[in-house]
Amino acid sequence: MKYILIVSFILFSFSNSVCAQTNFGVKGGVSLTFFNENQEQFGENPETEVGYFGGVFLDVPISETFHIQPEVLYKGVGEFRFINAPIYAEYYVGRDFSLLVGPSLNYFFDFFTNSFKVRADVSAAYHFSENVEVNLKYTLGFEELTPNVLFLGLGFSL
Repeated sequence: MKYILIVSFILFSFSNSVCAQTNFGVKGGVSLTFFNENQEQFGENPETEVGYFGGVFLDVPISETFHIQPEVLYKGVGEFRFINAPIYAEYYVGRDFSLLVGPSLNYFFDFFTNSFKVRADVSAAYHFSENVEVNLKYTLGFEELTPNVLFLGLGFSL
């Protein structure tokens, strides 16, 4: 966990000093987590659980249509809590619509074992104004027991 916070702090500090156009913001919303349990007698049995997320992000413009956007989010799903730190490459398809893709560093808090996982995120955002956006994100786990998650949220640039 210390490593995620240190890397996040370095990214935030570096990008803030490099680019004067950097925007800082907050985001939050709801999530749907899809657990796939393979039961020998009954086959695949998908289960869905509703959760929440909230955190901060930076928007670092590289060009008019390309931005880098690191985030640090706290997420809760049922009894599970974790930190999600994606680093997105954001491409503006149109003036108000962007697509984001990138790796996601995740630290899962558990009573028995704390674990670190790398996942992949794909996201789309519609920007109502310079300060307000709605985003839809899908997180894909690479391991058999890692759930996939769909997020719907709002972001506000400060």
